[in-house]
Amino acid sequence: MAGLQIVRPGAGIPPLLRADGVSLEYGGVRATHDVSFDVYRGDRFVLLGPSGCGKSSLLKAVAGFVAPSAGSISLDGGRISGPGPDRVVVFQEFDQLPPWKTVLENVMFPLLATRRATRHEARERALHWIAKVGLAGFEGAHPHTLSGGMKQRVAIARALAMQPQVLLMDEPFAALDALTRRRMQEELGRLWEELRFTLLFVTHSIEEALVVGNRILLLSPHPGQVRAELNSHQFDLASAGSPEFQAATQRIHGLLFGAVAPATTAAVAPSAAVTAAVTAASTARDRSSAP
Repeated sequence: MAGLQIVRPGAGIPPLLRADGVSLEYGGVRATHDVSFDVYRGDRFVLLGPSGCGKSSLLKAVAGFVAPSAGSISLDGGRISGPGPDRVVVFQEFDQLPPWKTVLENVMFPLLATRRATRHEARERALHWIAKVGLAGFEGAHPHTLSGGMKQRVAIARALAMQPQVLLMDEPFAALDALTRRRMQEELGRLWEELRFTLLFVTHSIEEALVVGNRILLLSPHPGQVRAELNSHQFDLASAGSPEFQAATQRIHGLLFGAVAPATTAAVAPSAAVTAAVTAASTARDRSSAP
Protein backbone atom coordinates (compact mmCIF):
# COMPACT_ATOMS: atom_id res chain seq x y z
CA MET A 1 0.00 0.00 0.00
CA ALA A 2 1.37 3.44 -0.90
CA GLY A 3 2.39 5.74 1.94
CA LEU A 4 1.11 9.22 2.61
CA GLN A 5 1.88 11.74 -0.09
CA ILE A 6 2.46 15.45 0.34
CA VAL A 7 -0.02 17.40 -1.79
CA ARG A 8 1.53 19.80 -4.24
CA PRO A 9 -0.66 22.34 -6.11
CA GLY A 10 -2.60 20.75 -8.95
CA ALA A 11 -4.03 22.32 -12.07
CA GLY A 12 -6.99 21.86 -14.37
CA ILE A 13 -9.85 21.41 -11.90
CA PRO A 14 -11.18 24.53 -10.13
CA PRO A 15 -11.86 24.11 -6.41
CA LEU A 16 -15.41 24.26 -5.09
CA LEU A 17 -14.28 25.85 -1.81
CA ARG A 18 -11.18 28.01 -1.35
CA ALA A 19 -9.66 29.52 1.78
CA ASP A 20 -7.02 32.10 0.87
CA GLY A 21 -4.70 33.41 3.59
CA VAL A 22 -7.36 33.20 6.29
CA SER A 23 -6.59 34.58 9.74
CA LEU A 24 -9.21 34.52 12.50
CA GLU A 25 -9.21 36.50 15.74
CA TYR A 26 -11.34 36.51 18.88
CA GLY A 27 -11.01 39.52 21.19
CA GLY A 28 -7.58 40.33 19.80
CA VAL A 29 -6.33 36.75 20.18
CA ARG A 30 -5.35 35.11 16.91
CA ALA A 31 -6.89 31.66 16.40
CA THR A 32 -5.47 30.93 12.93
CA HIS A 33 -2.81 32.58 10.84
CA ASP A 34 -2.62 32.73 7.04
CA VAL A 35 -4.38 29.43 6.37
CA SER A 36 -5.00 28.46 2.74
CA PHE A 37 -6.56 25.33 1.27
CA ASP A 38 -8.74 24.17 -1.62
CA VAL A 39 -11.62 21.69 -1.40
CA TYR A 40 -12.72 20.02 -4.64
CA ARG A 41 -16.16 18.73 -5.50
CA GLY A 42 -16.56 15.26 -4.02
CA ASP A 43 -13.68 15.67 -1.55
CA ARG A 44 -13.71 14.37 2.00
CA PHE A 45 -11.45 17.10 3.32
CA VAL A 46 -10.35 16.90 6.96
CA LEU A 47 -9.05 19.72 9.17
CA LEU A 48 -6.83 17.99 11.73
CA GLY A 49 -4.98 19.51 14.65
CA PRO A 50 -4.71 19.70 18.42
CA SER A 51 -7.26 21.44 20.61
CA GLY A 52 -7.09 25.22 20.26
CA CYS A 53 -5.55 25.24 16.77
CA GLY A 54 -8.58 26.97 15.24
CA LYS A 55 -9.93 24.11 13.15
CA SER A 56 -13.51 24.55 14.41
CA SER A 57 -13.14 28.30 13.94
CA LEU A 58 -12.19 27.70 10.30
CA LEU A 59 -15.27 25.55 9.82
CA LYS A 60 -17.44 28.28 11.37
CA ALA A 61 -15.87 30.80 9.00
CA VAL A 62 -16.72 28.54 6.04
CA ALA A 63 -20.28 28.33 7.42
CA GLY A 64 -20.38 32.14 7.50
CA PHE A 65 -20.76 32.40 11.28
CA VAL A 66 -17.50 34.36 11.76
CA ALA A 67 -15.65 36.69 9.40
CA PRO A 68 -11.89 36.42 8.77
CA SER A 69 -9.73 39.25 10.08
CA ALA A 70 -7.54 38.71 7.02
CA GLY A 71 -7.90 36.69 3.83
CA SER A 72 -11.05 35.36 2.22
CA ILE A 73 -13.18 32.24 1.77
CA SER A 74 -15.07 31.57 -1.45
CA LEU A 75 -17.56 28.95 -2.56
CA ASP A 76 -18.01 28.17 -6.25
CA GLY A 77 -16.22 31.42 -7.07
CA GLY A 78 -18.36 33.66 -4.82
CA ARG A 79 -17.03 35.17 -1.60
CA ILE A 80 -18.67 33.86 1.58
CA SER A 81 -20.08 36.76 3.62
CA GLY A 82 -22.59 34.96 5.85
CA PRO A 83 -24.54 31.72 6.42
CA GLY A 84 -26.44 30.13 3.55
CA PRO A 85 -28.33 26.95 2.67
CA ASP A 86 -25.46 25.90 0.39
CA ARG A 87 -23.51 25.03 3.58
CA VAL A 88 -25.04 23.01 6.42
CA VAL A 89 -23.32 22.16 9.71
CA VAL A 90 -23.56 18.99 11.79
CA PHE A 91 -22.28 19.83 15.28
CA GLN A 92 -20.85 17.63 18.02
CA GLU A 93 -23.59 18.43 20.53
CA PHE A 94 -26.61 16.14 20.78
CA ASP A 95 -28.88 19.08 21.70
CA GLN A 96 -28.68 20.51 18.17
CA LEU A 97 -32.11 18.94 17.55
CA PRO A 98 -35.15 20.88 18.89
CA PRO A 99 -36.51 18.48 21.53
CA TRP A 100 -40.17 19.30 20.90
CA LYS A 101 -39.95 18.20 17.26
CA THR A 102 -40.13 14.60 16.08
CA VAL A 103 -37.44 13.07 13.88
CA LEU A 104 -39.56 13.82 10.81
CA GLU A 105 -40.24 17.40 11.90
CA ASN A 106 -36.55 18.00 12.66
CA VAL A 107 -35.50 16.91 9.18
CA MET A 108 -38.31 18.89 7.54
CA PHE A 109 -37.66 22.07 9.52
CA PRO A 110 -34.77 23.68 7.56
CA LEU A 111 -36.43 22.86 4.23
CA LEU A 112 -39.53 24.74 5.34
CA ALA A 113 -37.66 27.55 7.11
CA THR A 114 -35.62 28.34 4.00
CA ARG A 115 -38.63 27.81 1.71
CA ARG A 116 -36.67 25.34 -0.36
CA ALA A 117 -39.62 22.96 -0.49
CA THR A 118 -43.36 22.89 0.02
CA ARG A 119 -44.64 20.99 3.06
CA HIS A 120 -45.45 17.96 0.89
CA GLU A 121 -42.05 18.07 -0.82
CA ALA A 122 -40.27 18.54 2.52
CA ARG A 123 -42.07 15.54 3.99
CA GLU A 124 -41.19 13.32 1.05
CA ARG A 125 -37.57 14.43 1.05
CA ALA A 126 -37.30 14.02 4.83
CA LEU A 127 -38.69 10.49 4.69
CA HIS A 128 -36.21 9.66 1.94
CA TRP A 129 -33.20 10.80 3.98
CA ILE A 130 -34.44 9.33 7.25
CA ALA A 131 -34.50 5.97 5.49
CA LYS A 132 -31.04 6.61 4.00
CA VAL A 133 -29.50 6.97 7.47
CA GLY A 134 -31.24 3.84 8.75
CA LEU A 135 -33.95 5.43 10.91
CA ALA A 136 -37.06 4.26 9.07
CA GLY A 137 -39.67 3.54 11.73
CA PHE A 138 -38.46 6.32 14.04
CA GLU A 139 -40.08 9.22 12.18
CA GLY A 140 -42.43 9.97 15.09
CA ALA A 141 -39.83 9.67 17.85
CA HIS A 142 -38.63 12.67 19.85
CA PRO A 143 -34.89 13.29 20.43
CA HIS A 144 -34.95 12.36 24.13
CA THR A 145 -35.96 8.80 23.19
CA LEU A 146 -32.96 8.35 20.84
CA SER A 147 -29.39 7.28 21.53
CA GLY A 148 -26.49 9.60 20.80
CA GLY A 149 -25.70 7.84 17.53
CA MET A 150 -29.31 8.00 16.42
CA LYS A 151 -29.44 11.74 17.16
CA GLN A 152 -26.37 12.27 14.99
CA ARG A 153 -28.03 10.28 12.21
CA VAL A 154 -31.01 12.63 12.41
CA ALA A 155 -28.64 15.61 12.18
CA ILE A 156 -26.93 14.08 9.13
CA ALA A 157 -30.28 13.36 7.47
CA ARG A 158 -31.40 16.92 8.15
CA ALA A 159 -28.20 18.28 6.60
CA LEU A 160 -28.25 16.05 3.51
CA ALA A 161 -31.94 16.76 2.90
CA MET A 162 -30.92 20.36 2.24
CA GLN A 163 -28.60 19.10 -0.54
CA PRO A 164 -25.87 21.62 0.34
CA GLN A 165 -22.85 22.20 -1.84
CA VAL A 166 -20.67 21.42 1.19
CA LEU A 167 -21.55 19.37 4.26
CA LEU A 168 -19.70 20.75 7.31
CA MET A 169 -19.10 18.41 10.26
CA ASP A 170 -17.53 19.72 13.48
CA GLU A 171 -16.23 16.69 15.45
CA PRO A 172 -19.66 15.05 15.05
CA PHE A 173 -18.68 11.72 16.62
CA ALA A 174 -16.40 12.94 19.43
CA ALA A 175 -19.02 12.52 22.18
CA LEU A 176 -19.97 8.97 21.15
CA ASP A 177 -18.62 5.78 22.67
CA ALA A 178 -15.94 3.95 20.66
CA LEU A 179 -18.23 1.31 19.14
CA THR A 180 -20.90 3.83 18.11
CA ARG A 181 -18.23 6.16 16.73
CA ARG A 182 -16.87 3.39 14.52
CA ARG A 183 -20.38 2.55 13.31
CA MET A 184 -21.04 6.20 12.45
CA GLN A 185 -17.76 6.42 10.57
CA GLU A 186 -18.86 3.37 8.57
CA GLU A 187 -22.27 4.93 7.89
CA LEU A 188 -20.71 8.20 6.76
CA GLY A 189 -18.42 6.32 4.40
CA ARG A 190 -21.33 4.34 3.00
CA LEU A 191 -23.34 7.49 2.36
CA TRP A 192 -20.38 9.17 0.66
CA GLU A 193 -19.75 6.16 -1.59
CA GLU A 194 -23.37 6.31 -2.73
CA LEU A 195 -23.82 10.08 -3.03
CA ARG A 196 -20.31 11.59 -3.43
CA PHE A 197 -21.20 14.80 -1.56
CA THR A 198 -18.47 17.31 -0.65
CA LEU A 199 -17.43 17.07 3.00
CA LEU A 200 -15.42 19.37 5.26
CA PHE A 201 -14.76 17.46 8.49
CA VAL A 202 -13.07 18.63 11.71
CA THR A 203 -11.38 16.24 14.13
CA HIS A 204 -8.48 16.07 16.59
CA SER A 205 -8.15 12.29 16.10
CA ILE A 206 -5.43 11.20 13.68
CA GLU A 207 -7.06 7.78 13.24
CA GLU A 208 -10.46 9.31 12.45
CA ALA A 209 -8.87 11.69 9.94
CA LEU A 210 -7.31 8.77 8.08
CA VAL A 211 -10.56 6.79 8.11
CA VAL A 212 -12.89 9.64 7.08
CA GLY A 213 -10.78 11.78 4.76
CA ASN A 214 -9.26 11.48 1.34
CA ARG A 215 -7.28 14.69 1.97
CA ILE A 216 -6.05 16.00 5.33
CA LEU A 217 -4.88 19.50 6.25
CA LEU A 218 -2.58 19.47 9.29
CA LEU A 219 -2.75 22.54 11.53
CA SER A 220 -0.13 23.51 14.09
CA PRO A 221 -0.88 24.23 17.75
CA HIS A 222 -2.27 27.69 18.55
CA PRO A 223 -2.37 29.81 16.49
CA GLY A 224 -3.25 27.35 13.74
CA GLN A 225 -1.01 27.44 10.69
CA VAL A 226 -0.73 24.91 7.88
CA ARG A 227 1.89 22.25 8.62
CA ALA A 228 1.16 20.02 5.63
CA GLU A 229 -1.57 18.73 3.35
CA LEU A 230 -1.73 15.00 2.67
CA ASN A 231 -3.54 12.58 0.41
CA SER A 232 -5.01 9.72 2.48
CA HIS A 233 -7.53 8.11 0.13
CA GLN A 234 -5.81 4.73 0.45
CA PHE A 235 -6.97 4.26 4.05
CA ASP A 236 -10.34 3.21 5.49
CA LEU A 237 -11.71 1.31 8.49
CA ALA A 238 -10.66 -1.99 6.95
CA SER A 239 -7.02 -0.88 6.92
CA ALA A 240 -7.05 0.48 10.48
CA GLY A 241 -4.49 -1.44 12.52
CA SER A 242 -2.38 -2.40 9.52
CA PRO A 243 1.36 -1.58 9.55
CA GLU A 244 0.79 1.06 6.86
CA PHE A 245 -2.01 2.68 8.86
CA GLN A 246 0.09 2.73 12.03
CA ALA A 247 3.04 4.19 10.14
CA ALA A 248 0.80 6.92 8.70
CA THR A 249 -0.50 7.70 12.20
CA GLN A 250 3.03 8.09 13.54
CA ARG A 251 4.07 10.17 10.57
CA ILE A 252 1.17 12.60 11.00
CA HIS A 253 1.93 12.87 14.72
CA GLY A 254 5.48 13.80 13.82
CA LEU A 255 4.35 16.39 11.30
CA LEU A 256 1.97 17.94 13.85
CA PHE A 257 4.27 18.03 16.86
CA GLY A 258 7.84 17.52 15.65
CA ALA A 259 10.27 18.26 12.87
CA VAL A 260 9.81 15.31 10.52
CA ALA A 261 11.08 15.35 6.94
CA PRO A 262 8.47 14.27 4.35
CA ALA A 263 8.69 10.58 3.45
CA THR A 264 7.81 11.45 -0.14
CA THR A 265 7.63 14.75 -1.97
CA ALA A 266 6.27 13.41 -5.24
CA ALA A 267 3.96 15.89 -6.89
CA VAL A 268 0.39 14.64 -6.95
CA ALA A 269 -2.95 15.87 -8.20
CA PRO A 270 -5.33 17.33 -5.57
CA SER A 271 -6.73 13.81 -5.13
CA ALA A 272 -6.71 10.64 -7.14
CA ALA A 273 -10.49 10.53 -6.89
CA VAL A 274 -11.28 14.18 -7.62
CA THR A 275 -11.74 13.94 -11.38
CA ALA A 276 -14.09 10.96 -11.09
CA ALA A 277 -15.91 12.57 -8.17
CA VAL A 278 -16.83 15.68 -10.19
CA THR A 279 -18.87 13.53 -12.55
CA ALA A 280 -20.04 11.08 -9.90
CA ALA A 281 -21.24 13.85 -7.58
CA SER A 282 -23.48 15.31 -10.25
CA THR A 283 -24.96 11.91 -11.04
CA ALA A 284 -25.43 11.09 -7.36
CA ARG A 285 -27.19 14.39 -6.64
CA ASP A 286 -29.65 13.73 -9.44
CA ARG A 287 -30.28 10.22 -8.13
CA SER A 288 -30.59 11.24 -4.47
CA SER A 289 -32.99 14.10 -5.09
CA ALA A 290 -35.74 11.65 -6.03
CA PRO A 291 -37.99 10.74 -3.08
